[in-house]
Amino acid sequence: MKRTSPIVLLVLALAGGAVGFLLDHGLTTAGRATFTPAIALPILLVLLAIAVLAFAWPIRRSVRQSAKPEMRTAAHRRRVDPFRAFRIAMLARASSLLGAVIVGFGAGLGAYLLSRPIQPPIGSITAVVATVVAALVLTIAALVAESFCMLPGNGPHDPDGPHGGPRLEGDDDEHPRAVADTGH
Repeated sequence: MKRTSPIVLLVLALAGGAVGFLLDHGLTTAGRATFTPAIALPILLVLLAIAVLAFAWPIRRSVRQSAKPEMRTAAHRRRVDPFRAFRIAMLARASSLLGAVIVGFGAGLGAYLLSRPIQPPIGSITAVVATVVAALVLTIAALVAESFCMLPGNGPHDPDGPHGGPRLEGDDDEHPRAVADTGH
């Protein structure tokens, strides 16, 4: 599984920013009040960030214990269900994507409020800033939780990992064999 790309997060944040800006612009041109996020949204985003980290922590602890030679005894090692780790990694990825969209959305709302000639109400700006900060906390916490669920040495640049080292051909067992040079 690949880690979440920063480019994807940036694109989602930009798209969320455009939607937030256009939403407030559309509401204003229709003669309605601008959109202000509820104060419960930042609280829920921070709680989600805490929950994602709490779910990923046992996996990190298990991976770190199995990597230490002195902790490899059966009594100290805790096995983690790989499906559980995958589900938590997917939760972390979804949370980082959601956080990026909400960061952009809140930034778009704030940009529209600050671009108007009249001074926006303090309550609106406070709610928008709190939403952006909480969504940024969620995005960072989710990326950290996603890294907790990754096995060390599994990257494409690791020669000992499954993607690095010699090319394997027709190998369906646990014993890797390098492709023999036939000289053709």
